[in-house]
Order: sequence, then structure tokens, then C-alpha cells
Amino acid sequence: ALRLRNCGHTQEHEVTLPLIRCVYITATGNWVTADDHLQRHLCNYTDLSKPERLQREVQEAGFCAEGLVCGRFLQQEMMGVVLRVMLLYSAITGSCAFKPLFGSSITHREITETAILRKTAEVCRALAATEGRDFVLPASESGSAFAVQRACTPRDDSLWSGTKFKASIMAMYLSNAQVDVLNALSDEHHFDGESFVGGRSLITQGVVSVKASVRQESFISARLTLGKICHTLQDFYSHSNWVELGNKRPHTNLIRPDLPIGNVADRNTPTCRNCEGGSCKDNILPEILAAGKLTSGYFSLFPFSSKPPGKCSHGGSADWTSGLEPTGGINKDDDGASHGYLHRDAANVAINATMELLEDIRGAAGETAFLRLMGITRSSVLCFVIDTTGSMADDIAEAKRVAFSIIDSKKGTADEPSSYILVPFNDPGVGPLTRTTDADIFKQRINELTANGGGDTPELSLSGLQLALTSAPPSSEIFVFTDAPAKDTELRSTVFALIESTKSVVSFLLTNALTARRRRSSGQDQDQGQRLTSRITSSDNQLYQELAVASGGQAIEVTKATLSQATDIIVDTSTSALVTVFQSVRNPGKPDNFSFLVDASVRNLTVYITGSSLSFTLRSPSGVSQDNTVTNGLLGTIQAVGNLYTIRLENQAGLWEISLSSTQPYTLKVTEVKVTLISFTTSWRPSRGLTVTSP
Repeated sequence: ALRLRNCGHTQEHEVTLPLIRCVYITATGNWVTADDHLQRHLCNYTDLSKPERLQREVQEAGFCAEGLVCGRFLQQEMMGVVLRVMLLYSAITGSCAFKPLFGSSITHREITETAILRKTAEVCRALAATEGRDFVLPASESGSAFAVQRACTPRDDSLWSGTKFKASIMAMYLSNAQVDVLNALSDEHHFDGESFVGGRSLITQGVVSVKASVRQESFISARLTLGKICHTLQDFYSHSNWVELGNKRPHTNLIRPDLPIGNVADRNTPTCRNCEGGSCKDNILPEILAAGKLTSGYFSLFPFSSKPPGKCSHGGSADWTSGLEPTGGINKDDDGASHGYLHRDAANVAINATMELLEDIRGAAGETAFLRLMGITRSSVLCFVIDTTGSMADDIAEAKRVAFSIIDSKKGTADEPSSYILVPFNDPGVGPLTRTTDADIFKQRINELTANGGGDTPELSLSGLQLALTSAPPSSEIFVFTDAPAKDTELRSTVFALIESTKSVVSFLLTNALTARRRRSSGQDQDQGQRLTSRITSSDNQLYQELAVASGGQAIEVTKATLSQATDIIVDTSTSALVTVFQSVRNPGKPDNFSFLVDASVRNLTVYITGSSLSFTLRSPSGVSQDNTVTNGLLGTIQAVGNLYTIRLENQAGLWEISLSSTQPYTLKVTEVKVTLISFTTSWRPSRGLTVTSP
């Protein structure tokens, strides 16, 4: 049962909810799915007198308990509770800024979203002109994120791409709204109390942080910081007298630390007089306006507050200083505010100021990086770490083939990698690192790889992986090709820590685990022939398996002859709409039953199992079964190569079950591709999506 109660605790209903599907979209546009009972106390703002409607709305909203099974990219502390907190906060405090998310007047959300859409369209239009192609965005659709995305990427009109753009915008305006909760009492965050120096400092320092995050391709962090500084910037126009001074354009100096803020009234200069007859239209002193002096209202939520003599207040029922002389206020937060007659003017200047801020970031980042920040293009990379010692010629050729295939097939689509990273490693050297946004350069670098050297068996695989983890942006997919155990095991703890901090997924393609070709020194390559020996033992692979499990990846063991059958998993993960439905590992292995829920909006439902000496049976929602001995059955196709089973299932909505039996360690991963949008919300600290059972 889920007990829901309103904010005042005067009503309480208990609603029994069935096992449901909860779907989230994160700031990066990655899906997070979960199957769980709703077990959380919500401060719900719907009609609590109608439990049936409430049950439906809560299910549609997709709020879940803490134990979530997450998408492969994400373990971020997002703001799934911000909406409820903001509603509670607004009910308690009333108006203290442009309304954050909702309202009859122009809100922070609308200001932020409008500015993002306009600036993004402007950048895409300029980029299209440079590339000699048309940019088509009807004026009637300029306020739609999906329309702007289609205009920016005409070759990619998938719903998923528009969803990613919308989710990025949402991350920014939710971060914007969060300032009214976490920094409600900070004058600097709202330009209250003539705190112009502190407010400007927050903005300019935030801009530096955003630009640095963009350079590092940490776009999640950049979006959240950008949303926060947009709030402070927008509040300047609502809380100061900039608009009352007759200004129709933004105050550019707020984003320029090298320029003076302007003619600011000092603390001892009176700025306001009492409002008369319930109207505050003329309460700013004429001499302040005539001298062009900047001022802003003082604000406090607490009784017995004070303000300097003669100073303006923010105004509104929540502001205790508004009852002190001079009474009233000057805020323009909504149409009914003290200076509500200027609300629309202030909001329009705030939109233009936000666009000016975005343009400053675009100028520093460039068009492509700026559009990635906005969520228009994919933020993932294609990252290969490749052993180039003597016996790796076949592996290098296969890595080259699959990389070229992905580049050529994904170009101009939502799945086109945003950048490419290549880390070769040999013995005794690692690198050089190639990191580029140019697919042709990546092709050239990988084409230049040759297999040579490496006289002894262990190689510097962890050094290569460490370089990739420190060079790739967070939440990257990294693929390591090798046929040798790690020589540099002293880096084990460092690599585990990097995996945890970057949230990157690492998969290993380990060739010739049982019949690997012995390393041939450069002078013996052809003379010694191809002698076979057991080069990677189970204990050697243990480290690779542990790293894969820790990251949510897989350690795939195949022969060189069958490697091409296993690299399909790389192509599968290059799809931007890919979702990890379920993932688990059993070490040591034991018979177990697993279930996962699938809805009607999915396609390309795929199960990956890694392990040896195992058997399994799949059961569909309709009750049909298929075991691992049937390679082409009623439920789908099963391909086995090395220790990897790839099961491509028919798309069938409902609860699927899989019974798996093995005494050896094994992993299970279920993925799907989303084609429709279920719910726009964000989750609060979702789990990693991987259950590890200890002995």
C-alpha cells in the first residue's frame, strides 16, 4: 500500500498499487527503468478525495522506491523531488522570485526554455548556412523543443532525439528552480538587498565553471550549473530597478567581471518611499531614477527583520520587511507583484539576458560543443583500448572493421558518436592517445595500428584502460581488446576508483582464452610460425571480469576466429535510445530465476549472458518457453560465441522470466530500444543497476 498525504496532513488516503513499470528520463536523455511497488510518502498536490484518479496519476508520474534498476549511463543525484519541494515551498513562502515552474505569469521555466530554444535555433541556423543547407523552422513551431531539434538535425527526426533535447532543457530549468529552495535565504542568489557584487560574482564564477565542464565534456554538470546561474541572472531584472530605469536591453556587465557593475546606490542612500493607496507604482524615489542609480529590494522570511533606513523592500506577503517604512516593494515576479505592471517587460529582458549568457558560452565552446551542451547531439563517444602486441593482428583488423562500420552507418543520425578515442598499448609503452571529433582522423589512426613486439605474455592493459578512463567524458562506453592478462595489476585499485567516479562502462573482448597464439617477438614473427598455448587462464580473466562487473560491462571470451560474431555487442551499444532493463551477476554461480517487465513501446529486446557450462530457459508473458538448445525458436534467436550468449527476442509486452543454471560465475543483461516517451521526471539517486551476490 502507498500512503499519500497532502502537505498539511489533514487528509490521508491509503491506496494499494500493483507492480508497475516506472520510467524516467535523465538530464542526458538516458532512460532509467524500474519495477517496484510505490513505497514513498509523497506531498501530492492532486485531488486526494478521489483515490482512483490519484492511483492513475501517481502511476503515470512514475515515482518509484529507492531500489531502482537503472540505465547503463547514470548514477546522478538528480532532482526528482524538486517539483514537490517547490510546490510546498511556494505554498509556505509565496512569491520571492519569478515563479519557478508554474503560474499564470511568466516563470523561470518559461524564461529559461524560451532562451534555450531561441539561441539553439539561432546557432543551428548559422551552422546550416555555413554548411550550405536549409534551416526550416516555422515561426508557429519555434517554441517546440521537438520542432527545433528537427530543424537542427533534419536527417534525424526520431522522437528519441527530441526527447533528449527536452530532457536537457528540463535539467536546466529544474536546476534553476532549485535555487529557490536551496538558496532561498541568500541575497546574492537573488540580487536582493543591493547585493550586486555578490550576485555578479556568482554568475561570472558559474560561467567559468560551465565553460570548463564543457571543455571536459562533463555536460551533465555544465547543465546543472548553467541552470543555477540563469536563475540569479534572471532575478536581477525582477528584483532590481533596471527596468524602472527605462532599460530595454540586458545589463551585459553582469556576465563581464572585467567591467564595472554600474552606478549602484550606496547603503546610506534612501531609494524608496511608502506605497500609497495599495499602489507601489511610484515608490522608487525620483532622484534615484534621475541619477540612474541601481537598487534592489530587501527581503526576509522572518519576523522582526530590519532593513537600512529608506531602502526598498522586495514586497509581497512573504516579505516581512515590506511592512517597514518605506512600505511596499519593487519586485516584478508576477503580474500581481508590487511592480507587477512591469512583470512582462522584466521577463522579456530576462529572456534576452539569458540568451546573451548562452551566446557567451557558445563563443567559448564553439557551435558543436554548445549544441551538445543543449542536448541536440549525442554526448557519448566511441572508445577503443587496443593491445597492439605481436599476436593481435586479427583483433586489430576486427576492431577496425567494426569501428568503420559504426562510423559509416551512424553518420548524420542521433547515434553518431560525438567524439572518438583510441588508446593503443604495447610493452613497454602506452599510447599515444587519439581524441578527436573527426571520424576520418579516427579512421586514419586506427588504420595505422600494427601488431608487433610484446615478447612476454602479460601486457599493460590497465595502463591503457586508465588513460581511456581519464580521457573519456563521464558515462562513456569503453571497449578493451586484448589476448593477454594484465601486467600492471598494481593499478587495480586506481582503475576501480576511476570506473566508480566516471560511471563509465567497460567491456573486454578477450581472444583465444583457451588456445591463444603465443606472443612472437618482432624478429621471430614469421620464422616461429603460430604456436598455440594457453595464455589467459581463468584466474587471469578474474580481474577483467571484476572490472566489467563493477562498471556494468561484460568480459567476453572468444577465439580470434569468432571475434567478429561477438563485436555485434559494440554496434548494439552505439544506439542512443538503448536502455538497460535488467542486469545481474552471480558469483559464485548458482541456479536462479529472474524476471523483467517490458512495455509495448520497446523494440530490439536483447538478452546477453556471459558464462561457461550454463543452461537457461526463457518464458514469455504469454507462457511460451524456449531453452538454450533451440537457436531459432518461437521467442527469438540465440547466438552462442565463446562465453557470450546473445538472445534477440520478439517484442512482447509483459513480464518475462528466465531460469538460469550454472555452477560457474555468470552475468545477465537485458537491453531494449525505446521508441516512445513515457514520463518526464528524474530520479533521486538511482542505484547502479547491478546486483552482485557474494558467496
